Amino acid sequence: MSNSADSPGTDTGTGTGTGTGPAPARRFPPVRILTVAVFALAGLIFFTSFDTAKGTNIRTDTSLLKLSDLIQERSRKNKELDESNAALRDDVEALAESDDGSSGAQDRRLSGLEKAAGTQPVKGEAVTVTLNDAPPDATAKLPGYPEPQPDYLVIHQQDLQAVVNALWNGGAQGIKVMDQRLISTSAVRCVGNTLILQGRVYSPPYKITAVGDPDRLKKALADSPAIQNYMVYVNVYGLGWKVTEDGAVTLPGYSGTVDLHYAQPVG
Repeated sequence: MSNSADSPGTDTGTGTGTGTGPAPARRFPPVRILTVAVFALAGLIFFTSFDTAKGTNIRTDTSLLKLSDLIQERSRKNKELDESNAALRDDVEALAESDDGSSGAQDRRLSGLEKAAGTQPVKGEAVTVTLNDAPPDATAKLPGYPEPQPDYLVIHQQDLQAVVNALWNGGAQGIKVMDQRLISTSAVRCVGNTLILQGRVYSPPYKITAVGDPDRLKKALADSPAIQNYMVYVNVYGLGWKVTEDGAVTLPGYSGTVDLHYAQPVG
């Protein structure tokens, strides 16, 4: 049985080579092949990291910080341009009024239209709503609610829009978000955890001020279904919410461009 087909390549020890033939080529165990592949992949990753870093530390957020700095710088320049534009507009309007040939009735009508458009200051009793992110280590304050996800702890675009819409519904004569007056073409947009409004960037806390009847404004806030939903997160996870009456306030007129930009068909 020692020379059976079940033992290929064996020999009887007589030197005659009575085995069934030469032994097959040696096969590497799968585990050893896998080990070699892992080391090869690791080497490729190290080389790629070195080539990408070019001698810098790619474990930091330096590139992101540079982008953030650029955004803040552009925001500051936009603010300066808005202020310069507002001063020039005042000069142009003063020159136009001095010799435009219009009647007093026409001037009054134009002034009314400018106030309605938000390009002129508006004064009156005001209410300010302040929204803020929750503490990063917030936990559920009431039983029956899950522990918060990161998404639960920050102010979202729809939260700001809900406040603005409620204040308009409450009869606001004018609204200011942070230090900018809103007009009909203003878009309240959030990117990440920052607010972008008319080319400028803001971080929380966000302040929204409206001129109008304080009681009507506060009732509109309380009656808004979207704000009622937001208040659940205020009570459970600690999102910031504050409503104050400011007394007599003057909101600035909108100082940016009022040109409309829209799509046009090709051809």
